[in-house]
Amino acid sequence: MGTTTFVKSSTPRTPGSHGHRRINIDVPLLLIVISLLSFGLMMLYSASWDYAVVREMAASSIFLRQLLWAVVGLVLAGIVSMIDYHGYRKLILFIVGFTVFLLILVLIFGRGDADTPARGLFKGSVQPSELAKLTIILYMSFWLDSKKEQIRTFGFGFFPVMAILAVFFLLIFAQPDLSAAATVVVIGSILYFLAGADWRQITLAIAGLGVIGWLFLKVYTTGAARLASYLAGLADLTKSNYHVMRAMEAVIRGGWFGVGIGQSSVKFTGLPVPHTDSIYAIVVEETGLLGASVVIILFGLLLWRGISIARNAPDKLGSLLASGITFWIVLEAMLNMAVIIGLFPFAGNALPFFSSGGSNLVITLIGIGVLMNISRTNMANEAKDGSVFSAVVDLRRWNGRGRVPRTVSSPEPEQQD
Repeated sequence: MGTTTFVKSSTPRTPGSHGHRRINIDVPLLLIVISLLSFGLMMLYSASWDYAVVREMAASSIFLRQLLWAVVGLVLAGIVSMIDYHGYRKLILFIVGFTVFLLILVLIFGRGDADTPARGLFKGSVQPSELAKLTIILYMSFWLDSKKEQIRTFGFGFFPVMAILAVFFLLIFAQPDLSAAATVVVIGSILYFLAGADWRQITLAIAGLGVIGWLFLKVYTTGAARLASYLAGLADLTKSNYHVMRAMEAVIRGGWFGVGIGQSSVKFTGLPVPHTDSIYAIVVEETGLLGASVVIILFGLLLWRGISIARNAPDKLGSLLASGITFWIVLEAMLNMAVIIGLFPFAGNALPFFSSGGSNLVITLIGIGVLMNISRTNMANEAKDGSVFSAVVDLRRWNGRGRVPRTVSSPEPEQQD
């Protein structure tokens, strides 16, 4: 028997035609993303200006570069939100091939610096591993949707899924980037589960991943050292690795309300990469547990909205895409924050919308654009059925004039004098 999830059946509902043009905007999702991005840019400037000055760059250089990528990402997200997600079926093999090609190029021509492995192209500024995360979501969603009931078999379901994930895992792990490689496998496995995989397959997959993880820890010295440091830190914080101890110092200094925006001291005294992997430590130190909780709440709201879109998606494909994108973004955020407060072994996952990095930000915003399109498609279908949306901005064109409609409700009778 397959596992029952909130992913819908594969029968699509087709939006109806209307006598006017509708531009449906998922207002909750938009507000959540804008809030995360605005908060993230503010904290990035605070965390990066000293890092930039020490390296003889302009104090605002990292911030301005991130702002530029944010604009690019928002424009692409807007374009993607207007493209029917079913249309990617014709492009999916090209997207996969292009991503694999870039990952191979990294292994040959990859560039990094003294402190960073060779994970990027164009002087390390473009990281194909970020694109691989979205690509695996797109490919797995289309593939699982097309296989339907066959995914519950081993010959047409389990083994092909494992082969797909293995190719991406090995190409990314070879860079080496264990955290990104593991993220790809976890997201792919979640999609396989949501698509209705048999419990025997899920159990076998978990056991297999456990064995593979154990083997990699044996041969991958960095991963083994991180795990050993994490276990030692659970018993005695002073035995954690240097990165975690400095991050915890920032957390402790932050207290309830923080030391104030821009007033962090740990970023001046050796906290590694404060503008990328460690930016959540700066958030906690400068805004306290209050600001740290706001970040967690915003990602929690993103999870809620993404799951709502997945549950109401017009078809199984939309449900899988929305689920994969949502869990990918929220999972990366959870891992980053858990590492900073010592709840998880050290990993290199970025904090979405906060950490510096154009590849991560642009790809994340493109994923949001796909999520927005799924929501828009569902809104169009519901509008055809006569439902009312309280979270939709409906810009209508009627006789050449644009207007925002008033609340659709029965007017109360006017009082007579």
